[in-house]
Amino acid sequence: MSDWNANIIEEFRANEGKVGGQFEGAPMVLLHHYGRKSGQEYVAPTMYLADETDPDVIYVFASKGGAPTNPEWYRNLVAAGKGTVEIGTEKHDVTVTDVTGAERDRIYAEQARRYPGFADYERRTAGVRTIPVLALKRA
Repeated sequence: MSDWNANIIEEFRANEGKVGGQFEGAPMVLLHHYGRKSGQEYVAPTMYLADETDPDVIYVFASKGGAPTNPEWYRNLVAAGKGTVEIGTEKHDVTVTDVTGAERDRIYAEQARRYPGFADYERRTAGVRTIPVLALKRA
């Protein structure tokens, strides 16, 4: 997985935030987070959804490809309450909020409408976990 992520990160940075393959044309972000135990910095590439009314907010989805557990980046960002993102050629700090309830459901449904793979992830995790949605707001 780390080699796969490393290739996406390299392509993202070489092409001003754009990548090809299964993510071609999708809005991508690089999430910088620190390990809760190790303190080591990690970078995770993921898709995002821009907020419809606030240009300083994006949403990320801890889908982990429909796996039964949440990704480590989710745990790390929630624990820290902050992180850093790279979008396109910009890099900035963000605050992190776990979105829940009806608001989470609305945002996730919109992402699944735009990118049907997210609907598949939700089907795979049904009865196991609810895929978390994080709001990342420019600090």
